[in-house]
Amino acid sequence: MSTQLRKGVIEICVLTLINDQDMYGYEIVEKISIVMSVKESTIYPLLRRLTSEGNFETYMVKSEGGPDRKYYRITEYGKNNLKTLVKEWDEFVRDVNIILKGYRKEMDDNE
Repeated sequence: MSTQLRKGVIEICVLTLINDQDMYGYEIVEKISIVMSVKESTIYPLLRRLTSEGNFETYMVKSEGGPDRKYYRITEYGKNNLKTLVKEWDEFVRDVNIILKGYRKEMDDNE
């Protein structure tokens, strides 16, 4: 998968996770890592950008036995942005699947 496409997918994943519940950075990395490979060096810059664009607001929570944690909460702007991105993603997947349908049929016929 191209780096650019992967970044877009990870952006949707981060927005979706934080839409479900407030989270801190490393927690996001752990959740995404369950289903795909992702590094902290990818997530933290993305969180900064999405926050600066108005998708998230942050707040600090004291942590027992460690440094305070910065939590991310989705804003109304972020919710609207997520809705748009999911709609665009669904259209993209639909369109790609239309194109791949013929190829998949050809592969099945050759087996």
